[in-house]
This record gives sequence, structure tokens and C-alpha cells, in this order.
Amino acid sequence: MKYRTLVGLEIHAELLTESKMFCTCSAAFGGDVNTHCCPICIGLPGTLPVINKRAIEFAIMAGLSANCKIAGKSKMDRKNYFYPDLPKAFQISQYDMPLCTDGYLEIETESGTKKIGIERIHMEEDTGKSLHTEDGSSLLNYNRCGVPLIEIVSRPDMAGADEATAFLDKLKGILEYIEVSDVKMEQGSLRCDVNVNVVTDDGRKTEIAELKNLNSFKAAAKAIEYETKRHIKALEAGENTLKETRRWDDAKSVTVSMRSKEYAHDYRYFPEPDLVEMEISGEWIERIRKELPELPQAKKDRFMKTYEIPEYDAGVIVSSKSLAAFYEEAVKLSGDAKLASNFMMTEILRRLKDMDSDISNMPFGASDFADLLKFVISGTVSNNMAKKVFREMAETGKKAEKIIEEKGMKQITDESAIEEIVDRVISENPQSVEDYRNGKDRAVGFLVGQAMKASKGKAAPQTVNRMVREKLDK
Repeated sequence: MKYRTLVGLEIHAELLTESKMFCTCSAAFGGDVNTHCCPICIGLPGTLPVINKRAIEFAIMAGLSANCKIAGKSKMDRKNYFYPDLPKAFQISQYDMPLCTDGYLEIETESGTKKIGIERIHMEEDTGKSLHTEDGSSLLNYNRCGVPLIEIVSRPDMAGADEATAFLDKLKGILEYIEVSDVKMEQGSLRCDVNVNVVTDDGRKTEIAELKNLNSFKAAAKAIEYETKRHIKALEAGENTLKETRRWDDAKSVTVSMRSKEYAHDYRYFPEPDLVEMEISGEWIERIRKELPELPQAKKDRFMKTYEIPEYDAGVIVSSKSLAAFYEEAVKLSGDAKLASNFMMTEILRRLKDMDSDISNMPFGASDFADLLKFVISGTVSNNMAKKVFREMAETGKKAEKIIEEKGMKQITDESAIEEIVDRVISENPQSVEDYRNGKDRAVGFLVGQAMKASKGKAAPQTVNRMVREKLDK
């Protein structure tokens, strides 16, 4: 029996507006508890919402970047439910007339490029946050209440955790590039729900399980993998799963049932009576389209063409807007795109992984990195020496020039000095010379290594290699 996993995603992204969706309160993350709120945020009787125009523009930007159709007319609706962090007992959202529909993103899979459909992108307000204490009580912070967000709803076109992760990475990159969200999952700016079920080759399928509020891509992938196994196990036993909402327990690496899945009619949607319909003109949409920056895929294509770097390298570098900007600035200042790419893909990415951070927290900038590359290009230091210099730059923040001077790391380029070292090494290793004459080419590597050791790694490797071969061939 063959099984096929179907995955759909619902991604919530808070928008980077200065004020909230329907009032003038600050939409900034943090702040003292319950200080970013007003009578409108907390739903006091008699208050009236006023929609944030910039939030609409940000939603349209996201829709255009995801190849969506933008509605000429749209409206806000009331989604009714009682929950402690939603004090007015309803959420202003969108139901039957979303702002953006019928889009897609393309991801790379093992079998090639795959198009993942986007059913809709709609606008809504965020809820507050519940804080649960050890004594069993709950505290409520309404600072987040009313912060504008968009919900991106994909079609169930993903066939497992890998494709879902690729889609999330692609979407996160786009939202970061167009600067409509800071996509900081650790702050709750980007959250995702996952819908999973499994279909057999004879048409049997499990009920959809919704996994709520996953706050990392790693958690989403693990939850999908766990649910896939759980659904297959049920089918193999001749059973089915429940249509339910579940949460991911990261400590136990399992999903746990929360409640039965709600249906649309459970929310009693109806048009928001305090807000008029939105009319989105074609001129407005085109103006926003012209304001869109270069998107990750276009930047990747440009990097491959302009800088002649491999597709994989270009994809990794443009995955982060700040990383791409750092690279491009370093190339501009150093003039060597391939060398910059090589260092980015090895030294810089390794360092960022160790730091569990991004390029903005590196203790030096692109110009300092470019200076290091210039020392390699000029032959002042070798590639291996440059890696040692880089590591100290990353640890101390010192300039490359200062480290090279302090450590006495300048490369020996004087050919007469190098020749003297090579002659001495050859005379001290007659057996290696004999081995080379007997066809053992690895003897060259040994002699080059001995010469480099004798120069304490400072001799120009290319010159050493050339001289050793020339002298052995005489």
C-alpha cells in the first residue's frame, strides 16, 4: 500500500506598521505590559474602529509578491468566538471577500521545481497573549491585541515536511525582502498552523488534523513527520483519525489533542458593521507593484548571471536579505565575487551557525570583510591564513590588517627567499626526490608541505608548488 501525505499551511505574519489595525496604539513588539492598548484595542462599548491604510498596502504587496489576484472590492468580517485574549469576544478578520486570492510560490524539490498554490491572503487583527503561571492562574497582556497581520493560506499541495519547510523558507524570505514583516518567529511575528492528512493509492484518506501555533520551522517539520506516521498507523489498523485541532509538544516530540475542529459556521461570520467595504483601484495596485523591491528569486538569478557563482551558493546567500546585502557590498569593495562567495559559504555561514544568529550580529561589517579579501587577492596572506584571520575577526572584532600585523602573518612572496627554502627542503629529503623520479607524484605534496612548514605557513603556496616541480624536473 502506498501512502501520500497532503500538507497545507496557514501562516500568520504580523505587519510592520507603526500603529495597530484599527487604532493609533503602537504596534511595536514589547513595551510594559498593557501599555500599548486603548478602549478600541480592548473592545470597550461605544468604540469605533478605523482601518489602517498602510496595513492594506502591506497586504497588497504580499499578495503581488505571491502572484495573487488583488480584489477590486473587499471587506472586513466579524469572526465570533470567546477566548480570554480576545476581550471583545470577536475578531475582525476577512471571510468571503479576502483581499488576495489564487496565488502561488515555486519551491525546489528533489524532482525539480514545484508550484505550491496559495488559496488566499486575508487581513485580520492579532489577539492578546496569555501568560500561564506555576500556581495555575493566567495573566493577560493586551499589547498585541489589534496588531495588523495577514494570514497566508496555501493549498494542500505539499507532500511532506521537506516541501513545507521549503515553502516556509521561500515565503519568509519574500516577506523579509518586501519589508512588510520582521518575520521574527521568536517574537511571534511569524507563526504557522499546519493541516495534515494521508491518502492511500486506493482513495482512502484520513481526516485532516490541524496543528496550531507552531513557532519554528523545525517544530513544523517534526510535527508533520509525527502526524504522517500517526495517520498511516491508523490506516494500517483499518481506522481513521479525528477531525481535530492538535498542538505540538516539543519536549515530548508528540502532538496532543486540543479540541474538535471548528467549522466556518461555528464562528458565525457576518460583515463588520462598523467598517465600510474597501475599493481597491487598479491605479493603486499598480503604484504598489512599482514600489516592490527586487525579490529573492530575481536576486538569485542576477547573482548567478552577474557574479558567476553556483546556483546553490546564490540560493543560500539570497535566502536572507541582510546576507545578500552584505555579500554584494563585499563584492563591490573587493572586486572578487567568487572569492567572496567561497568565504560566505564556508567561514561566514559556519560562524553564523555557531552563533545561532544572523549577519547583523557579526562584529564586523562588509567593508572589513572586503579588506580581508583584498589581502588574499594581493597575495599578502594565503587562503588558509585568511581563514585564521577571519576567525579572529569574528571573535574579537579586530580589523584584518591589525591581526595580520600582530601575528606576523604576511605571506612571503620574495621568490629568492622561497627558492632558498625549497632548495634546503629538497637537499634534506633525498628519498622523496628519488620517489618522484620513480613516478611517485605524491612526493611533490610532501616536499611542498615541508617547505610550507619551514616557512611557518608564510610562503606563497602557488610559488612553492611551482618551484618544487621545476627543480624536481631538472
